[in-house]
Amino acid sequence: MTANPTDTIVAIATAPGAGGVGIVRLSGPAAHAIAATLCGRALRPRHAHHVRFRDDDGAILDDGIALAFVAPASYTGEDVVELQAHGSPPVLRQLVARCCALGARIARPGEFSERACRNGRLDLAQAEAVADLIAAGDLRAARAARRSLEGGFSVRVEALAATLLAIRVHAEAAIDFADEPLDTLGGEALRAQLADARAQLDALLAAAERGRRLRDGLHAVIVGPPNAGKSSLLNALAGSDRAIVTELAGTTRDLLRETLRIDGVELTLVDTAGLREDGDAIEREGMRRARDELRRADLALVVLDARDPGAGLRALGTDLDDVPQRIVVHNKADLLEAHAAASPEDAILASARTGAGLDRVHACLRAAAAGEESGEGAFTARARHVEALGRARQACADAAPALEHEQLDLAAEALRIAHDALGEITGRTQPDDLLGHIFSTFCIGK
Repeated sequence: MTANPTDTIVAIATAPGAGGVGIVRLSGPAAHAIAATLCGRALRPRHAHHVRFRDDDGAILDDGIALAFVAPASYTGEDVVELQAHGSPPVLRQLVARCCALGARIARPGEFSERACRNGRLDLAQAEAVADLIAAGDLRAARAARRSLEGGFSVRVEALAATLLAIRVHAEAAIDFADEPLDTLGGEALRAQLADARAQLDALLAAAERGRRLRDGLHAVIVGPPNAGKSSLLNALAGSDRAIVTELAGTTRDLLRETLRIDGVELTLVDTAGLREDGDAIEREGMRRARDELRRADLALVVLDARDPGAGLRALGTDLDDVPQRIVVHNKADLLEAHAAASPEDAILASARTGAGLDRVHACLRAAAAGEESGEGAFTARARHVEALGRARQACADAAPALEHEQLDLAAEALRIAHDALGEITGRTQPDDLLGHIFSTFCIGK
């Protein structure tokens, strides 16, 4: 967090390493005065000045371009100066040191964006989108981050928050007329508004979950009974021998991760120990870790021996019940009798050894990674956004029966919880310690 919001901060704003141009950014009340001393002249706002940057003894550090911006019309909402020099790391470090000698201090990670958020230039979701845009691994992710930065996500969140607030205000006002039936005070319209808000919230949560996958990637766990060919399938999908494969059941004891990129979405495949009832102490620990991983999974890639898939499913029991999506693969199809090689209706018949059926596995993974979003209108989101939307949805679900039974105090409280949860996304109700944690993940110059 900003120890003193009146500090003037400075940092290198361009990527580490040498380049044709490097930028040093200043923000704060003394930014223009520091730049005037460093450049030997006052800077006219929003004009590019060719200047020579000088040390305290007048020696030239470098020549370049200086740009000044006056509060509040700047990225941070404060007085800002950008010094464009040659992209030599020693030169840029000298410029930063000179600015510090003139009264600035080194910015903390993300402090420029934090100030932009605090000064109303960005809300919290938009500020996070800045980091997502910088970290985007492909054009699809960059475009989605850009939509969040432009406010596409925030606008939908705040519109929902305003609707819930209006419903809550109406419900609280009706408490003062306890002798009157709610329907005479517009109760039917109020319940209809809440039903519509819940539908919008469901749609936004689904879109945020797709945005979360686009940013963080899809977490897929390969699961199945021992010796079904899980590790062989991982190797086949990864295109390399990442996992040890033997004929012995229980070879895989620990988690093994491999990252793939499918249609711009990062997919983390996690190979796990085979699930069964018995096993030695080490194998049982492996199975415990496998089940923990399943509880966090977006997708289960269920691998069964095609010769007896029913036995494999029975061995899994209820382990798959809470996984949102699953793809079932009947592996070892090459070992089936010819007459038994028909493709099952609810599974993919494949062979990790021969490669048969792997194109269908790839297609299903691609569909799961893409979700229902074609790409137009997609935005990036984070796990905390999805969690907050989930809490808002649950609170709205609690409010609906309370309104139906005219328990207005309970309905108003549930709507308050939902409204506050949405406010956490944009920073309207965000505690300061969490703000500090979020911005600490940014790069120094942003």
